[in-house]
Amino acid sequence: MTYLLALDQGTSSSRSIVFDATGRILAMAQREFRQIFPQPGWVEHDADEIWDSQLATAREALAKAGLQAQQIKALGITNQRETTVLWNRKTGQPVHHAIVWQDRRAEPICAELRAQGLSGLVREKTGLVIDAYFSGSKLKWLLDHVPGARAQAERGELAFGTVDSWLMWRLSEGRIHATDVSNASRTLLFNVRSNAWDEELLALLQIPRALLPEVHPSAHVYGQAAARHLGAEIAIGGVAGDQQSALFGQACFKAGMAKNTYGTGCFMLMHTGEQFQSSANGLISTSAAQASARPEFALEGSVFIGGAVVQWLRDGLHAFSNSQEVQGLAESVPDAGGVMFVPAFTGLGAPYWQPQARGAIVGLTRGSTMAHIARAALESIAFQSAALLQAMSSDAVAAGAAPVTELRVDGGACVNNLLMQFQADLLGIPVLRPRVIETTALGAAYLAGLSTGVFKNLGDLEQHWRAERVFHPTLSRERAQGLMADWERAVRQTVTV
Repeated sequence: MTYLLALDQGTSSSRSIVFDATGRILAMAQREFRQIFPQPGWVEHDADEIWDSQLATAREALAKAGLQAQQIKALGITNQRETTVLWNRKTGQPVHHAIVWQDRRAEPICAELRAQGLSGLVREKTGLVIDAYFSGSKLKWLLDHVPGARAQAERGELAFGTVDSWLMWRLSEGRIHATDVSNASRTLLFNVRSNAWDEELLALLQIPRALLPEVHPSAHVYGQAAARHLGAEIAIGGVAGDQQSALFGQACFKAGMAKNTYGTGCFMLMHTGEQFQSSANGLISTSAAQASARPEFALEGSVFIGGAVVQWLRDGLHAFSNSQEVQGLAESVPDAGGVMFVPAFTGLGAPYWQPQARGAIVGLTRGSTMAHIARAALESIAFQSAALLQAMSSDAVAAGAAPVTELRVDGGACVNNLLMQFQADLLGIPVLRPRVIETTALGAAYLAGLSTGVFKNLGDLEQHWRAERVFHPTLSRERAQGLMADWERAVRQTVTV
């Protein structure tokens, strides 16, 4: 039997999963790590803690599976994407905490670029909007604010990377400084049309070229993990940013296929094939995970606060002690009782792009209870995702394609049946939950298997995908549209100055 190891480095935890060649999970290990909040709107991670937790879970997963490293054909890496690490090439030490994708400190940098009228140029080259979400602006902030960093960078002494690059550097003991196209496409520095770093974009953000990793297709043998880490050398055969990896793990290989991942945030991607498709509805165009050197693209919408709203109810309001209790609390009432919860804790992402928005709970009455708020919190995840799919379908129709006809779902919160049913009701299309919901890690394993000959082609992978449950819409379209109108009214209240 052939085995693959996936390293799934997420926003709040690091996980490792061992798969067999059919995509079946043999063992899994997970460890949380610190979330650091130096001031409002700032979010950081300790990059060394990321590495330590990821390595520990890889060792634990192998031990749980009863396997030696020699039995692993290849490993794949998937990661939180825009989180930015800057480290010293000689010592391997980060020069600052990693700046997390949720962090907003680079917004003034982005505001200045937008004021200079550069939005069109950046969108044309990268498919992205100019926003502090993306890693290039975070990197500029580090170079401008860490003492001596810019001078060191210009001398070639520092290395930049998203978390995949950082893990490969550590796994290879400094022999690999690389990334894949899907992660590179999230930096504001990468031209997705030419699949290369763009000198004009580097100049705009004052980023020295020497900082940047090499870019390869997602299915590619990047090098070897050093034997001392896991017991034997293992080929690093696949890398993709978490959302593109989930799209790949959901076997969404054809234009028009879409998935939504319900994690800390929510991320919806629709494959657009080899066509770079711009959005007129607040979405971004991004590189999909690439099985070869041929460019592939997707439309994406990002919800900054998805499952994190449940964490806030637990840790901020102390509504319950365990996040799994939220479904029972929400189901104790028949509906949200008119309460709408817009969790714009770090601004609103697509399709709104309102960085100044702040969270709001509206529609409260004397009869409102914590159960109503819990239900509204869960529903907020579905409302935000429905707004994304509406925008996506509008863009598809405008491009002469058919609207999305089904949504494949994954991520931790997709196990919540109440949420998935409400999602199908709002969308008016079936919501499909696969047997393996760990599709982010599965995508990384698939990519590693493709590059090392475990799988012949994408057709091999399509045969593995199976639905565990299909949620069919039960609400009338009129009722669903009325609920969406209520949601949009609540959103407008969060951005009123």
